Amino acid sequence: MVTQGVLEFQYQPDTTKTGLTANAGLPLYLDLAFRSGLVESLRQHLEVRRGGQGWADEQVVLSLMLMNLAGGESVADLEVLEADEGFARLLRRVEQHGLGRRERREMERRWRKQRERSVPSASAVFRYLAAFEAEGYVAQMGKAAIPAPSAPLLGLGRVNADLVRYAQQCRPSATATLDMDATLIESCKRAALFCYQGMRAYQPHNVWWAEQQQMLHTEFRDGNVPAGHEQLRVLKDALEMLPAGVERVFMRSDSAGYQQELLEYCAEGEHERFKVIEFAVSADVTAAFRAAVHEVKDEDWQSLHRNHQGQLVPTEQQWAEVCFVPERKARSKKQPEYRFLAIREPLRQPALPGMQADLPFPVIEFKSEVYKLFGVVTNRTGEGGQIIRWHRERCGKSEEAHAVMKDDLAGGRLPSGSFGENAAWWQIMVLALNLNTLFKREALGEGWVHRRLKALRYALIGVPGKVMERSRGLIVRISARHPAWEVLLRARGRILALPLPAG
Repeated sequence: MVTQGVLEFQYQPDTTKTGLTANAGLPLYLDLAFRSGLVESLRQHLEVRRGGQGWADEQVVLSLMLMNLAGGESVADLEVLEADEGFARLLRRVEQHGLGRRERREMERRWRKQRERSVPSASAVFRYLAAFEAEGYVAQMGKAAIPAPSAPLLGLGRVNADLVRYAQQCRPSATATLDMDATLIESCKRAALFCYQGMRAYQPHNVWWAEQQQMLHTEFRDGNVPAGHEQLRVLKDALEMLPAGVERVFMRSDSAGYQQELLEYCAEGEHERFKVIEFAVSADVTAAFRAAVHEVKDEDWQSLHRNHQGQLVPTEQQWAEVCFVPERKARSKKQPEYRFLAIREPLRQPALPGMQADLPFPVIEFKSEVYKLFGVVTNRTGEGGQIIRWHRERCGKSEEAHAVMKDDLAGGRLPSGSFGENAAWWQIMVLALNLNTLFKREALGEGWVHRRLKALRYALIGVPGKVMERSRGLIVRISARHPAWEVLLRARGRILALPLPAG
């Protein structure tokens, strides 16, 4: 026996087709993908490979989604799924679920030679992603441009809208709080443009639906496109994707949303379906705003509380209502009325004289004491501290979703220098994000809702098992002593009990 390492064990290859899998929990996502209508939606809305040879649309997209959920971050990581003999066998067996005999035969005729793989190769995926390129688009440094999405990219957006609609069907909500925010994806690709932080990047703009914990809409952008660029159009696009049952809409944004046309659109009730949209947006701290804050009396500043385990706890910050009218509003009396709230926080480490302008946040001085200064504009009524806390919930959830997209999923590592290929990669990752949220809420239950994918992969997805064929069916065997055993069975039962997609 040849010594392999320090301890008394050896690695040996298993050359028999035993059907071993390192991802015995991953098939549950396939269960949900079929039950929710996601696979059928892919077949309906994507036509990149319809009527052609080789991999069908749903096979490519579903493989990339599963790779995201399993922990892969590049196209090459599909080889790990392909090498998982047990899961690959199961995937090939279930991929034609729901198809009639004629459709199954058409699927089989897509292959001129005997099919050898269960998931597409890297070269096949890159050829597929190339179909999402926006025709004639060339990114230009110094020019903020957003190309019109290609037809296949619009198709992926419709698939995402169907998935969000199903989440609403399972757990109806009459309100939709939309958090609008952009996120930077650093890239070493030469085609990537420099962003405001001085690095090459892309900067997709996202709309997060807080009640459903779903990414309602995303728009992939070059890094040099400001977060606030055409934000009103993005909001309108997102509103059109809200499913039936939503009656009221709220909107939250950072200072990128501090735009006259956006605020007026929300406040004046211009949307035919939702009318007035209540909002809270970070306001620019201008010289005029500082002057208005200086007029606030000491007794008008109130302690700002934060929510800690259901209790309101006071903080060092204070808030006050500010009598402030922006210059653009002073020119017209027809514009809607807004409330401006100021937040100040003592600067515990004062800047050196003459260096306040170099701080990464605005400051203001009251009676020789220096404070950080922030502003919020809103059209909501109610106590100001409560509105500020509500506005800050955006940072807790939508920005957490950005971390999941870029760190837990494959959104942080774009595959190409091609804008369209990267846009498709990002949109497919969003599908995986939303499917995972639906899975946690509807299949696993409340105890799993706030767990990150790292925890799910350790406790549930990456369970070792063995895939076997018995009586024309498949059996996935895992250890009865594994903690995931009962969780898997209970989750499958809950998925089976979910309703079929409406309409």
